[in-house]
Amino acid sequence: MDFHRASSYLVTASDDESIRLYDVANATCLKTINSKKYGVELVSFTSHPATVIYSSKNGWDESLRLLSLHDNKYLRYFRGHHDRVVSLSLCPRSECFVSGSLDRTVLLWDQRAEKCQGLLRVQGRPTTAYDDQGLVFAVAFGGYIRMFDARNYEKGPFEIFSVGGDLSDANAVKFSNDGRLMLLTTMDGHIHVLDSFRGTQLCTYNVKPVSSNFTLEASFSPEGMFVISGSGDGSVYAWSVRSGKEVASWISTDNEPPVIKWAPGSLMFVTGSSELSFWVPDLSKLGAYVGRK
Repeated sequence: MDFHRASSYLVTASDDESIRLYDVANATCLKTINSKKYGVELVSFTSHPATVIYSSKNGWDESLRLLSLHDNKYLRYFRGHHDRVVSLSLCPRSECFVSGSLDRTVLLWDQRAEKCQGLLRVQGRPTTAYDDQGLVFAVAFGGYIRMFDARNYEKGPFEIFSVGGDLSDANAVKFSNDGRLMLLTTMDGHIHVLDSFRGTQLCTYNVKPVSSNFTLEASFSPEGMFVISGSGDGSVYAWSVRSGKEVASWISTDNEPPVIKWAPGSLMFVTGSSELSFWVPDLSKLGAYVGRK
């Protein structure tokens, strides 16, 4: 799922092969679009709140598609991957985006062109992310995070950061909003937090491992002080980046990790598994919390 950066819209992709558009401000589902032919797995907004890019889940066509939610029309197909796409990251400042696939390639695209603009070969399952300024993107696989200049990626990575010998498959890589921190989740249930300038590992949190069919997703809070993550047992955990300690947990009866996203500039986060849940602070406890500080 994905929040639009400049509106109150949320888009989700579901195992029932549907794409849903929500107005978060009014807690309403505005539209449901079915993708029965291609299936749907990953979905992200473009800069426009009425268009998304999504990946297939049918096993025979790994194209990415630029879809108009307004009239349910495909505006462009992006063909190039030959296996399941497991990572999709759109540049927040331009029309570019990157995708990573189990075919061991990372492709760089321009939304205005059908053919990919660049190709990076990797040795494992890749995950990708742009920083908030769109100047740098990260590609993680095989226990390392490689940092690329978005304008000179063909020169190779300008930094390579280790994540402490964790060689399990990379699941998700994220930057904090201010770009100072980054995190990497892996299939073995580890969430590594690093200084994105020096590459030093600040802390590692541990949850239940996930199977190869699922993705362990984690997210920074808007100010970067907390990390919230799913778990292989379906539970949700939150940690303080400063202390490295767990500050909250919500145990679930689901047995698969939820997708998880913080709403931009908001005190709300969303989890999605068998249901879509919107989480906000319990303001009745705010006084006691402030008192402890």
